[in-house]
Amino acid sequence: MWTRHHKKKKYGRLVLPAVTIAFLSYFGYHSVHGDYGLKAGQQFERIRQERAAELEKLVAQRMTLEKEVGLLSDGSLDEDIIDEKARYQLNMSRPDEIVIFNTYF
Repeated sequence: MWTRHHKKKKYGRLVLPAVTIAFLSYFGYHSVHGDYGLKAGQQFERIRQERAAELEKLVAQRMTLEKEVGLLSDGSLDEDIIDEKARYQLNMSRPDEIVIFNTYF
């Protein structure tokens, strides 16, 4: 009767810790640097804040334009607004006037 006796190898005990370290390293790296990681979240937040500021500016500009359109509507023509728009379009002013151009865009 022959029996096989296997000698325990030293590196056999290191397989499970090595696989665990590789697994944790992979997912740890991607949780920080991946497409949905911490750095991507910070960049997304920065872009969101920039666009929120741009949205506030555009909303204020739209409110100004809606107010001007309301003054130029058929039911309530304001003479000052008509005079202002005509002078701006014709590029004319009186000699005693100071012209300040307020551009929207």
